[in-house]
Amino acid sequence: MSRLGNLGARLYRGEVGYDFVGKRKIWYGISILITITAIVGLAVRGLNMGIEFSGGAVFNSPPTSVSATQAQRTAEDASGHVAVVQKLGNKTLRVQVSELTTEQSRKTQEALAKKLDVPVDKINTDIVGPSWGDQIAKKAWTGLGIFMILVVIYLAIAFEWRMAVAALVALIHDLTITVGVYALVGFEVTPGTVIGLLTILGYSLYDTVVVFDGLKESSKDITKQTRFTYSEIANRSLNGTLVRSINTTVVALLPVAGLLFIGGGFLGAGMLNDISLALFVGLAAGAYSSIFIATPLVADLKERDPQMKALTKRVRARRAADAAKAEAGDAPAHAAGEDEDVQDAAAGVVGQRGEDAGRSRGRGGRPSGKRR
Repeated sequence: MSRLGNLGARLYRGEVGYDFVGKRKIWYGISILITITAIVGLAVRGLNMGIEFSGGAVFNSPPTSVSATQAQRTAEDASGHVAVVQKLGNKTLRVQVSELTTEQSRKTQEALAKKLDVPVDKINTDIVGPSWGDQIAKKAWTGLGIFMILVVIYLAIAFEWRMAVAALVALIHDLTITVGVYALVGFEVTPGTVIGLLTILGYSLYDTVVVFDGLKESSKDITKQTRFTYSEIANRSLNGTLVRSINTTVVALLPVAGLLFIGGGFLGAGMLNDISLALFVGLAAGAYSSIFIATPLVADLKERDPQMKALTKRVRARRAADAAKAEAGDAPAHAAGEDEDVQDAAAGVVGQRGEDAGRSRGRGGRPSGKRR
């Protein structure tokens, strides 16, 4: 077995672990700091909206030897607006200028044709009105709202409302960070960006549901035992799914990184930049939020339940009694079976083995069955 696989098995059995839930205030502080940075970047720099949302024109040229810098200068002089120019792999140019009127678009097309020394009709022009962008934005917000509502309803039915609230907070956390990074980096927000944002919500939710499912199984019949609090069982469950979450995220990030750094960086593919940046940042933020935000937040909410408060008091009382017996030199009667109790408590079936063992013994402590 590989070293990582061995570590995963030990985490799952509870032999090793890290106290994620116990140090939740640290993770909350880090998340708040990152979120504030993203919001400040969004407020100061704002989003660089593409022509699909702000309106404008896109000019595509035939193969040419004119550089992107020369074409950009020509387009800006003719239109009076900032132009974004990309040199594509087939030596063609893609010139994008936002907020152009029909007259400005015609003048820009003629100026580019003259600079490239080609007929005007060889410069393909696509004009996008701002009203179309408003429709796209409204549909995106509508889709996002419907998705959030369905997520909350599903998690509330499949698990409980506390997990639904924690998952919703984690999703908002991921969206805020991703949008903030877009503002800081200055990438254009296009329909590809919207697709990427909606996609990362699914990935983030998947990681969160995996952890919640393990937590649901581990906390079954939790009030029937007195060895672990809800927070401790939540932490054990999180450690049990930690390696799986990391593996899933790394496998998903590798192809996305290829799209972002190779497809977008070296090949200059604009649409790949739009989708891959949203996916890359969103997947990383989703993995972080499912581990460091969602589960600790569920534990915080659950610990406020009266039953969980009573359980915490019983656990502390038992530990205090065991400590007192240990100091007095009287080992607690359950010490010999401590390892088995730990495993049973994590699965929510503490005490079941003891009952089974009691039924298996006959009268006088002898195994049951017929005598020979």
